[in-house]
Amino acid sequence: MRFHIYWLQKCQLFCCLFSHWNLVSGQIRYSVPEELQLGAFVGNISIDLGLDLKQLSTRRTRVASSPRKQYVDVNLQNGILFVNERIDREHLCGPSTDCILPLNVVLENPLSLHQMEVEILDVNDNA
Repeated sequence: MRFHIYWLQKCQLFCCLFSHWNLVSGQIRYSVPEELQLGAFVGNISIDLGLDLKQLSTRRTRVASSPRKQYVDVNLQNGILFVNERIDREHLCGPSTDCILPLNVVLENPLSLHQMEVEILDVNDNA
């Protein structure tokens, strides 16, 4: 009997945790040339995710990317995703023909995760 109660509690905890985790399956992809100026427009996550601008700040929206550098960030007042750090394609991806920067946009209350990609285009035609 204890065994069943133990697993029932574990199952309830699991269901409770994942009922608040809204993982969105669609993926948005932006393309930008390398070495854009800081503050350059990448995209508008408010429009692309169908979010009200008020939600961005009240749900503490943030962009999670590379653990070393935060190449892009979001302006919570207008939903614009912008270049936050100089993007050097060759440094980021080496000689690879494709250069994709994966991003996670995280919103809280309720927790939701939106996966995005930023394709870094080679402006020097070295790829």
